Amino acid sequence: MTAPSFAAPPFEIPPIVTYAVPAFVLLILIEMVVVKLSKRGRYEARDSATSLAMGLGNRIMDIAFGGVVVAAYYVVYQFRLFDLGWTWPVLVACFFGEDLAYYWFHRVAHERRFFWASHVVHHSSQHYNLTTALRQSWTGTLGLCFVFHLPLVLIGFPPLMVFMFSAISLVYQFWIHTETIGRIGPLEWVLNTPSHHRVHHATNAKYLDANYAGVLIVWDRLFGTFVPEDDAEKPRYGIVSQLGTFNPFRVAFHEWAGIWRDIAHAKSLKQVLGYTFGPPGWSPDGSRKTSRAIKQAWAAQFPPPRAGEAAGVAVSPSVTLRVTAPPHAGEQT
Repeated sequence: MTAPSFAAPPFEIPPIVTYAVPAFVLLILIEMVVVKLSKRGRYEARDSATSLAMGLGNRIMDIAFGGVVVAAYYVVYQFRLFDLGWTWPVLVACFFGEDLAYYWFHRVAHERRFFWASHVVHHSSQHYNLTTALRQSWTGTLGLCFVFHLPLVLIGFPPLMVFMFSAISLVYQFWIHTETIGRIGPLEWVLNTPSHHRVHHATNAKYLDANYAGVLIVWDRLFGTFVPEDDAEKPRYGIVSQLGTFNPFRVAFHEWAGIWRDIAHAKSLKQVLGYTFGPPGWSPDGSRKTSRAIKQAWAAQFPPPRAGEAAGVAVSPSVTLRVTAPPHAGEQT
Protein backbone atom coordinates (compact mmCIF):
# COMPACT_ATOMS: atom_id res chain seq x y z
CA MET A 1 0.00 0.00 0.00
CA THR A 2 1.41 3.40 -0.99
CA ALA A 3 1.38 6.33 1.40
CA PRO A 4 -1.42 8.86 0.77
CA SER A 5 -0.35 11.94 -1.17
CA PHE A 6 -1.73 15.40 -0.41
CA ALA A 7 -1.32 18.35 -2.78
CA ALA A 8 -1.97 20.65 0.18
CA PRO A 9 -0.70 20.06 3.72
CA PRO A 10 -3.01 17.72 5.66
CA PHE A 11 -2.48 19.90 8.73
CA GLU A 12 -2.38 23.60 9.48
CA ILE A 13 1.13 25.04 9.43
CA PRO A 14 1.49 27.58 12.26
CA PRO A 15 3.61 30.73 11.94
CA ILE A 16 6.64 28.92 13.34
CA VAL A 17 8.95 31.90 13.75
CA THR A 18 6.24 34.06 15.35
CA TYR A 19 5.39 31.30 17.81
CA ALA A 20 9.08 30.95 18.69
CA VAL A 21 9.55 34.62 19.65
CA PRO A 22 8.44 34.20 23.31
CA ALA A 23 10.91 31.33 23.66
CA PHE A 24 13.64 33.53 22.15
CA VAL A 25 12.97 36.25 24.73
CA LEU A 26 12.93 33.77 27.62
CA LEU A 27 16.16 32.10 26.51
CA ILE A 28 17.90 35.47 26.12
CA LEU A 29 16.92 36.40 29.68
CA ILE A 30 18.14 33.04 30.96
CA GLU A 31 21.44 33.40 29.11
CA MET A 32 21.94 36.89 30.55
CA VAL A 33 21.65 35.43 34.05
CA VAL A 34 23.97 32.53 33.23
CA VAL A 35 26.57 34.88 31.74
CA LYS A 36 26.35 37.13 34.79
CA LEU A 37 26.89 34.24 37.19
CA SER A 38 29.36 32.13 35.25
CA LYS A 39 31.29 34.86 33.38
CA ARG A 40 31.13 32.55 30.35
CA GLY A 41 30.11 34.75 27.43
CA ARG A 42 29.54 38.48 27.12
CA TYR A 43 26.69 40.94 26.75
CA GLU A 44 26.99 44.59 25.80
CA ALA A 45 23.81 46.65 26.07
CA ARG A 46 24.30 48.79 22.95
CA ASP A 47 25.35 45.81 20.86
CA SER A 48 22.34 43.77 21.96
CA ALA A 49 20.04 46.73 21.29
CA THR A 50 21.42 46.97 17.76
CA SER A 51 20.87 43.26 17.20
CA LEU A 52 17.27 43.56 18.38
CA ALA A 53 16.74 46.56 16.09
CA MET A 54 18.11 44.59 13.15
CA GLY A 55 15.77 41.71 13.98
CA LEU A 56 12.76 44.03 14.15
CA GLY A 57 13.72 45.65 10.86
CA ASN A 58 14.09 42.23 9.28
CA ARG A 59 10.53 41.30 10.26
CA ILE A 60 9.21 44.60 8.88
CA MET A 61 11.01 44.05 5.58
CA ASP A 62 9.69 40.49 5.42
CA ILE A 63 6.15 41.84 5.73
CA ALA A 64 6.81 44.52 3.12
CA PHE A 65 8.58 42.36 0.54
CA GLY A 66 7.73 38.79 1.51
CA GLY A 67 5.12 38.69 -1.23
CA VAL A 68 7.93 38.86 -3.78
CA VAL A 69 9.39 35.63 -2.43
CA VAL A 70 6.02 33.88 -2.29
CA ALA A 71 5.24 34.95 -5.86
CA ALA A 72 8.64 33.73 -7.09
CA TYR A 73 8.13 30.33 -5.44
CA TYR A 74 4.70 29.83 -6.98
CA VAL A 75 5.75 31.04 -10.44
CA VAL A 76 8.60 28.52 -10.49
CA TYR A 77 6.31 25.86 -9.03
CA GLN A 78 4.15 26.07 -12.15
CA PHE A 79 7.07 24.51 -14.06
CA ARG A 80 7.79 21.76 -11.50
CA LEU A 81 9.28 18.54 -12.76
CA PHE A 82 7.36 16.26 -10.40
CA ASP A 83 4.16 16.39 -8.36
CA LEU A 84 5.35 15.71 -4.83
CA GLY A 85 2.66 15.44 -2.18
CA TRP A 86 2.74 15.73 1.59
CA THR A 87 3.92 12.22 2.35
CA TRP A 88 6.51 11.24 4.93
CA PRO A 89 9.19 10.31 2.35
CA VAL A 90 8.71 13.67 0.62
CA LEU A 91 8.85 15.52 3.94
CA VAL A 92 12.12 13.80 4.85
CA ALA A 93 13.56 14.54 1.39
CA CYS A 94 12.49 18.18 1.65
CA PHE A 95 14.17 18.55 5.04
CA PHE A 96 17.49 17.37 3.62
CA GLY A 97 16.98 19.34 0.40
CA GLU A 98 16.24 22.57 2.25
CA ASP A 99 19.25 22.10 4.52
CA LEU A 100 21.49 21.52 1.51
CA ALA A 101 20.06 24.58 -0.26
CA TYR A 102 20.75 26.62 2.88
CA TYR A 103 24.34 25.39 2.98
CA TRP A 104 24.97 26.61 -0.57
CA PHE A 105 23.19 29.91 0.02
CA HIS A 106 25.28 30.46 3.13
CA ARG A 107 28.52 29.51 1.44
CA VAL A 108 27.90 31.73 -1.60
CA ALA A 109 26.84 34.54 0.74
CA HIS A 110 30.40 34.47 2.10
CA GLU A 111 32.16 33.94 -1.22
CA ARG A 112 30.36 36.49 -3.45
CA ARG A 113 30.17 40.12 -2.41
CA PHE A 114 26.69 40.80 -3.81
CA PHE A 115 25.18 38.27 -1.41
CA TRP A 116 27.65 39.13 1.35
CA ALA A 117 26.28 42.68 1.34
CA SER A 118 23.11 41.36 2.96
CA HIS A 119 24.63 38.58 5.05
CA VAL A 120 27.43 40.66 6.55
CA VAL A 121 24.82 42.18 8.88
CA HIS A 122 24.57 38.91 10.77
CA HIS A 123 28.34 38.85 11.33
CA SER A 124 28.80 42.49 12.33
CA SER A 125 28.54 42.00 16.10
CA GLN A 126 31.78 41.60 18.04
CA HIS A 127 29.83 39.69 20.69
CA TYR A 128 28.40 36.20 20.45
CA ASN A 129 25.23 35.57 22.37
CA LEU A 130 21.59 34.78 21.66
CA THR A 131 20.82 38.36 20.64
CA THR A 132 23.35 37.93 17.83
CA ALA A 133 21.01 35.37 16.28
CA LEU A 134 18.43 38.13 15.85
CA ARG A 135 20.85 40.43 14.00
CA GLN A 136 19.40 39.82 10.55
CA SER A 137 19.56 41.60 7.22
CA TRP A 138 17.04 44.19 6.01
CA THR A 139 17.93 43.54 2.36
CA GLY A 140 17.81 39.75 2.05
CA THR A 141 14.83 39.74 -0.33
CA LEU A 142 16.08 42.64 -2.42
CA GLY A 143 19.49 40.91 -2.45
CA LEU A 144 17.89 37.80 -4.00
CA CYS A 145 18.94 35.47 -1.19
CA PHE A 146 15.78 33.41 -1.76
CA VAL A 147 16.87 32.19 -5.21
CA PHE A 148 18.92 29.35 -3.71
CA HIS A 149 15.71 27.59 -2.62
CA LEU A 150 13.93 27.92 -5.98
CA PRO A 151 15.41 24.62 -7.31
CA LEU A 152 13.46 22.81 -4.58
CA VAL A 153 10.10 24.07 -5.85
CA LEU A 154 11.23 23.46 -9.43
CA ILE A 155 11.81 19.81 -8.50
CA GLY A 156 8.28 19.71 -7.16
CA PHE A 157 8.41 20.25 -3.40
CA PRO A 158 5.34 22.33 -2.47
CA PRO A 159 6.27 25.95 -1.64
CA LEU A 160 4.57 25.73 1.76
CA MET A 161 6.70 22.70 2.60
CA VAL A 162 9.89 24.55 1.69
CA PHE A 163 8.79 27.59 3.72
CA MET A 164 8.04 25.32 6.68
CA PHE A 165 11.48 23.72 6.74
CA SER A 166 13.17 27.10 6.18
CA ALA A 167 11.36 28.40 9.27
CA ILE A 168 12.32 25.32 11.28
CA SER A 169 15.96 25.81 10.27
CA LEU A 170 15.84 29.48 11.28
CA VAL A 171 14.39 28.64 14.69
CA TYR A 172 16.92 25.83 15.20
CA GLN A 173 19.83 28.14 14.51
CA PHE A 174 18.82 30.52 17.28
CA TRP A 175 20.19 28.40 20.14
CA ILE A 176 23.63 27.83 18.61
CA HIS A 177 24.54 31.52 19.00
CA THR A 178 26.00 31.17 22.49
CA GLU A 179 29.27 30.80 24.36
CA THR A 180 27.58 29.29 27.40
CA ILE A 181 27.28 25.81 25.86
CA GLY A 182 30.41 23.79 25.14
CA ARG A 183 30.46 20.64 23.04
CA ILE A 184 27.56 18.16 23.05
CA GLY A 185 29.28 14.84 22.49
CA PRO A 186 28.55 12.59 19.49
CA LEU A 187 25.94 15.02 18.15
CA GLU A 188 28.84 17.24 17.08
CA TRP A 189 29.38 14.82 14.18
CA VAL A 190 25.91 15.35 12.76
CA LEU A 191 24.37 18.62 13.95
CA ASN A 192 25.38 22.24 13.70
CA THR A 193 26.18 23.15 17.30
CA PRO A 194 27.30 26.21 19.29
CA SER A 195 30.90 25.03 18.99
CA HIS A 196 30.71 24.71 15.20
CA HIS A 197 28.90 28.02 14.79
CA ARG A 198 31.35 29.91 17.00
CA VAL A 199 33.97 28.93 14.43
CA HIS A 200 31.76 30.26 11.65
CA HIS A 201 31.41 33.66 13.33
CA ALA A 202 35.11 33.99 14.15
CA THR A 203 37.53 36.30 12.37
CA ASN A 204 40.62 34.25 13.29
CA ALA A 205 42.50 33.32 10.13
CA LYS A 206 42.26 29.58 10.77
CA TYR A 207 38.48 29.79 11.18
CA LEU A 208 37.56 31.80 8.07
CA ASP A 209 35.29 30.26 5.40
CA ALA A 210 34.10 27.38 7.54
CA ASN A 211 30.99 25.71 8.95
CA TYR A 212 28.19 27.03 6.75
CA ALA A 213 25.67 24.51 8.07
CA GLY A 214 22.06 25.21 8.89
CA VAL A 215 20.90 22.21 10.90
CA LEU A 216 23.27 19.45 9.75
CA ILE A 217 27.05 19.82 9.83
CA VAL A 218 27.39 16.85 7.46
CA TRP A 219 27.43 19.16 4.42
CA ASP A 220 30.56 20.93 5.65
CA ARG A 221 32.22 17.60 6.30
CA LEU A 222 31.20 16.41 2.82
CA PHE A 223 32.29 19.53 0.92
CA GLY A 224 35.50 20.20 2.84
CA THR A 225 34.49 23.37 4.70
CA PHE A 226 34.43 21.93 8.23
CA VAL A 227 36.83 23.34 10.83
CA PRO A 228 36.59 22.23 14.48
CA GLU A 229 36.80 24.70 17.33
CA ASP A 230 40.29 24.72 18.84
CA ASP A 231 40.34 25.04 22.62
CA ALA A 232 43.77 26.67 22.31
CA GLU A 233 42.43 29.50 20.15
CA LYS A 234 39.40 31.40 21.35
CA PRO A 235 37.26 32.77 18.52
CA ARG A 236 37.22 36.54 17.99
CA TYR A 237 33.94 37.73 16.55
CA GLY A 238 32.77 40.34 14.09
CA ILE A 239 34.15 41.15 10.65
CA VAL A 240 37.72 41.67 9.54
CA SER A 241 37.20 45.43 9.33
CA GLN A 242 35.05 46.07 12.38
CA LEU A 243 32.32 48.66 11.91
CA GLY A 244 32.86 50.46 15.20
CA THR A 245 29.24 51.65 15.32
CA PHE A 246 25.91 50.63 16.81
CA ASN A 247 23.91 52.60 14.22
CA PRO A 248 21.40 50.10 12.74
CA PHE A 249 21.24 51.93 9.40
CA ARG A 250 24.98 51.77 8.92
CA VAL A 251 24.97 48.12 9.95
CA ALA A 252 22.21 47.41 7.42
CA PHE A 253 23.63 49.24 4.41
CA HIS A 254 27.39 49.74 4.85
CA GLU A 255 28.43 46.99 2.44
CA TRP A 256 25.98 48.08 -0.24
CA ALA A 257 27.45 51.57 0.10
CA GLY A 258 30.93 50.08 -0.21
CA ILE A 259 29.98 48.30 -3.43
CA TRP A 260 28.57 51.53 -4.83
CA ARG A 261 31.73 53.47 -3.99
CA ASP A 262 33.92 50.85 -5.61
CA ILE A 263 31.78 50.68 -8.75
CA ALA A 264 31.87 54.47 -9.03
CA HIS A 265 35.68 54.31 -9.22
CA ALA A 266 35.87 51.22 -11.44
CA LYS A 267 37.78 51.66 -14.70
CA SER A 268 36.28 48.80 -16.69
CA LEU A 269 33.34 46.41 -16.83
CA LYS A 270 35.63 43.69 -15.49
CA GLN A 271 36.30 45.78 -12.39
CA VAL A 272 32.58 46.48 -11.95
CA LEU A 273 31.86 42.75 -12.04
CA GLY A 274 34.77 42.00 -9.73
CA TYR A 275 33.69 44.54 -7.13
CA THR A 276 30.09 43.27 -7.31
CA PHE A 277 30.36 39.51 -7.72
CA GLY A 278 33.95 38.75 -6.77
CA PRO A 279 34.84 37.55 -3.28
CA PRO A 280 34.53 40.15 -0.52
CA GLY A 281 37.80 42.05 -0.39
CA TRP A 282 38.50 41.66 -4.12
CA SER A 283 40.45 44.46 -5.79
CA PRO A 284 42.01 44.72 -9.26
CA ASP A 285 45.58 44.92 -7.95
CA GLY A 286 45.16 42.51 -5.07
CA SER A 287 45.88 45.21 -2.50
CA ARG A 288 42.89 44.26 -0.40
CA LYS A 289 42.62 41.08 1.60
CA THR A 290 40.10 38.38 0.75
CA SER A 291 39.48 35.52 3.16
CA ARG A 292 41.49 33.22 0.94
CA ALA A 293 44.46 35.62 0.96
CA ILE A 294 44.29 35.93 4.75
CA LYS A 295 44.21 32.15 5.17
CA GLN A 296 47.06 31.66 2.72
CA ALA A 297 49.21 34.21 4.57
CA TRP A 298 48.42 32.51 7.87
CA ALA A 299 49.27 29.07 6.47
CA ALA A 300 52.55 30.36 5.03
CA GLN A 301 53.50 31.85 8.37
CA PHE A 302 52.88 28.57 10.18
CA PRO A 303 53.71 25.72 7.78
CA PRO A 304 53.26 22.13 8.98
CA PRO A 305 56.36 20.59 10.62
CA ARG A 306 58.78 18.76 8.35
CA ALA A 307 59.08 14.99 8.51
CA GLY A 308 61.26 14.00 11.45
CA GLU A 309 60.99 17.39 13.17
CA ALA A 310 61.04 17.00 16.93
CA ALA A 311 57.69 17.28 18.65
CA GLY A 312 57.18 20.57 20.40
CA VAL A 313 59.84 22.43 18.37
CA ALA A 314 57.57 23.82 15.65
CA VAL A 315 55.42 26.84 16.40
CA SER A 316 51.80 25.85 16.98
CA PRO A 317 49.58 26.58 13.96
CA SER A 318 46.85 27.68 16.37
CA VAL A 319 48.59 31.05 16.71
CA THR A 320 46.48 33.65 14.94
CA LEU A 321 47.79 35.84 12.16
CA ARG A 322 46.98 39.48 12.82
CA VAL A 323 46.15 41.24 9.58
CA THR A 324 47.75 44.66 9.36
CA ALA A 325 46.41 45.72 5.98
CA PRO A 326 44.20 48.83 6.04
CA PRO A 327 40.47 48.12 6.32
CA HIS A 328 38.25 48.10 3.27
CA ALA A 329 34.49 47.95 3.06
CA GLY A 330 34.57 44.72 1.08
CA GLU A 331 36.58 42.60 3.47
CA GLN A 332 34.93 39.53 4.90
CA THR A 333 34.70 37.64 8.14
